[in-house]
Amino acid sequence: MRKIVKVLSLIIVFSMVLVNVGCSKDDRVVLNVYNWGDYIDESVIEEFENEFNIKVNYEDFATNEEMYVKIKSGGTNYDVAFPSDYMIEKMIRENLLFKLDMNNLPNYKNIDDRFKNLDFDPNNEYSVPYMWGTVGILYNEKMVDETVDSWNILWDSKYKGQILMLDSQRDSIGVALKKLGYSLNTRDINELDEAKNELIKQKPLLLAYVGDEVKDMMIGEEAALAVVWSGDAIFMMEENEDLRYVVPKEGSNYWFDNMVIPNTSKNKKEAEMFINFMSRPEIALKNTEYIGYSTTNKETMKLLDSDIINNEVAYPSDDIINNCEVFLDPGEFIKEYDRIWTDIKS
Repeated sequence: MRKIVKVLSLIIVFSMVLVNVGCSKDDRVVLNVYNWGDYIDESVIEEFENEFNIKVNYEDFATNEEMYVKIKSGGTNYDVAFPSDYMIEKMIRENLLFKLDMNNLPNYKNIDDRFKNLDFDPNNEYSVPYMWGTVGILYNEKMVDETVDSWNILWDSKYKGQILMLDSQRDSIGVALKKLGYSLNTRDINELDEAKNELIKQKPLLLAYVGDEVKDMMIGEEAALAVVWSGDAIFMMEENEDLRYVVPKEGSNYWFDNMVIPNTSKNKKEAEMFINFMSRPEIALKNTEYIGYSTTNKETMKLLDSDIINNEVAYPSDDIINNCEVFLDPGEFIKEYDRIWTDIKS
């Protein structure tokens, strides 16, 4: 009898476990979001999940090219991605993006008009602006004893072993092109080869090609000079008072990161809910304050502290912007950029 009771007890316990497992199953829609590293206030994700009862699966990438290859190759179900200008143009051309239903994006009205109707998405059909900024030189004024106003300083042998370049094809090739007085978007093979030779000549002077690790390295004074995006510069300058940022006189890149829906998405409606949520002024405020980048949201601008609004690193003057270029998709000519980047890194 005791054996029967024991068996019955085990059956009851096992049944309860099965019931609990069934009850705990998460039946929420899962939204796959693919963004740059350290490019969102993570509390925003939790807030979205709680408000809409949607689970967010969040992954990050290091470069536009990495993101593109993963989406292009298939086998993924990303619902929202955050590519830059030229990559959006490329993805539109290759039919990799869904058109947005603007009826599901009422907060699009909060986006400043100067970030709309841009060349990479002229009719605002495929993307919603997220952040923007410039590329420049971050330097430690304790370690650099001269005026920093030109890309040339990154080729000064005095700083051998103290220079960091971005591990980003378009950005680093773009630095060399601007140093030579050429367009960031050149399709002249001779100009590209000149840029390649400049970067190969520079390699012995470099400490490294870097990504997000540039933040810790510059804050920790492991290097004197680094090519960085402006938002990262703001964060690093807050952490180390000896750091300064400049957009060189030869000009630089003026860039935009937008939110898009890849054609891999299985949850387009929920993806539009996420994009609309991210375009709320108070949510955009949390993100811009956390990551340090410049907001495209005109209503968020009204909520920012005046010292940020007047910070020329975050919100540069028209003179600086007018001396910069926006990256364009080079089309089939990208093979030449790929070729010289391989030569540089090998």
